[in-house]
Amino acid sequence: MRARVVAAALGLVVLLGGCGVPAASPEGTTAPGSPTAGIPAASTPAPGSVTPSTVTPSGWQTFTTSDGLSFDYPPDWTARDPGGKLGGAFVDVTNADGKPMAQLRTNIVTGAECGGQYPYQVYDSQPLQALMEPGTADRAAPRYVFESRGDGTDPGPTQTTTAGYGITMMPEEAGALACPMFHLFLWPPSGALFGASYDPANNATPGDAALPYLEKAKLYKDTAEYRQLRTMITSLRPANAAG
Repeated sequence: MRARVVAAALGLVVLLGGCGVPAASPEGTTAPGSPTAGIPAASTPAPGSVTPSTVTPSGWQTFTTSDGLSFDYPPDWTARDPGGKLGGAFVDVTNADGKPMAQLRTNIVTGAECGGQYPYQVYDSQPLQALMEPGTADRAAPRYVFESRGDGTDPGPTQTTTAGYGITMMPEEAGALACPMFHLFLWPPSGALFGASYDPANNATPGDAALPYLEKAKLYKDTAEYRQLRTMITSLRPANAAG
């Protein structure tokens, strides 16, 4: 059953061509070569040690996982955990039309190796202090990011041209090229993710349907749906933090 949880989570981590993914490590450990190698194991946040990154919009609902994470979502969206007792949270969030917006997974351990670099763009970024582990002030906080990799003229999404939004613990990129996206962050007892790949079929995007994929991603950033999505993901916090 544990293997099923890991396998499902891997489908959400945007890993482009040229990037090898080591086998999942035993629970609570980190795979060799993983970007999390050398980072102290996650510890449960102390009560009162963190504050939420956003203010809950009026009328929004709050979802709390069994392993201590909460997030807010629009009143006409749906958040549910169909996995039951698969081990860790397995939450799917859909909008009013039933389109998938994001997935929250916890109790996962994986790693990624930078086997190639690609042109990249960062459309949006915000530090998430609420998810920073106590006692790690010398390390940057996890951050929300909407970013892309690949050729701007490619119709996409493809193995080498894709965009995605989620939470990462990787430092901001510099230069013209970047390693594949790695949208994972530490959460006891191992790691977690909250986000999805950008898909014009699910994400309501204005403009000409024939536009290149990455041009659509840029347009999506300025939509009301994206603002709701961003507010939802950046509201993620330990359940003991005030909303």
